[in-house]
Amino acid sequence: MSVERWRPFAMDRWGNVSDIQGEVNRLFDNFFGRPAGSGAAGRIWAPPVDLYETKDDLVLTMEVPGVRDKDVTVSITGDLLSVKGERRFEHDVKEQQLLHVERTYGKFERLVQLPIPVQADKVKASYRDGLLEVRLPKAEEVKPRTIKVDIL
Repeated sequence: MSVERWRPFAMDRWGNVSDIQGEVNRLFDNFFGRPAGSGAAGRIWAPPVDLYETKDDLVLTMEVPGVRDKDVTVSITGDLLSVKGERRFEHDVKEQQLLHVERTYGKFERLVQLPIPVQADKVKASYRDGLLEVRLPKAEEVKPRTIKVDIL
């Protein structure tokens, strides 16, 4: 049995009832040692995300170990960043042979509403050692500017 961190008020994670049902299903799968998706095709999980701000960029990092770079897509529409992909269970094992599985497999998706405008045409994504990093350059109008004070 695995221990899960319970975050009852993390609304960015649960947007509607089907998301809550998916989370409950994931918890049961973990409890019974089944990989997500083994009994329910189409189940979606959500990898953990950090979002921070630098002087020039918003930077999103996402933990997706075991996911190939070609299995991840990043897109932006307005102020909504979408990261989708899939971690495949590629072991030659039948479900009845599984003894214990804690990692989540299957499709994942995260939608992140951006707190400030960004330059969508200059967004860059990189992937290394299971960590996806998306750099979103801030729009010029929200970057801090120094204003020269004139002496009269």
